[in-house]
Amino acid sequence: MLPIKRILAPTDFSSASMAAVKAACELARHFEAELELLYVVPPIPTLPADMSYTFDVPNYTDSLQQAAEEKLAEVVTDQVSSGIPARHGIAFGDPAAEIVRKATEDQVDWIVISTHGLTGWRHLVFGSVAEKVVRTAECPVLTVRAPREG
Repeated sequence: MLPIKRILAPTDFSSASMAAVKAACELARHFEAELELLYVVPPIPTLPADMSYTFDVPNYTDSLQQAAEEKLAEVVTDQVSSGIPARHGIAFGDPAAEIVRKATEDQVDWIVISTHGLTGWRHLVFGSVAEKVVRTAECPVLTVRAPREG
C-alpha cells in the first residue's frame, strides 16, 4: 500500500468528481506520486430496429472522445498543480469495469473516486460506479463524497 507512486482519479466532470480530483491532487502532492485522470465514455445505447433510421456511430464516438480529451486537458490545466506529474486518458465501456481494468493495467497504488451518495430507489436504479470499483479493485480505493448542495 505504501509508498504511493501512482494514483488514478476517474472523473465524469461533475462537481462531485472534481472534489475527488482535488483530493487526489493533495495525495499526489503529499506522496510525490503521479496522477492519472480517466474519463470513461459509457456504452452507446442500442439503436431501434427501424431500417430507415441512420446514425453515424463512429462519428459520434469520435466526437465524444474529442470533447472528453479537451475537457480532461482543461481539468489538468485548471485543477492539477504544476508540480504534480499528471496524465490523462479515455476508455470506452462500462465505467466501473474500465476504471478497475485501467488501475490494474497501469499498476496504480490507489484509486480516488467520488460517490454521489444516492440512496433508496435511485441507488437501486442507477447503481454505484464507486461501489462496484470498491468491490472489484485490487488496490485501495478512497471514496470522496459529493459536496452537499445548498
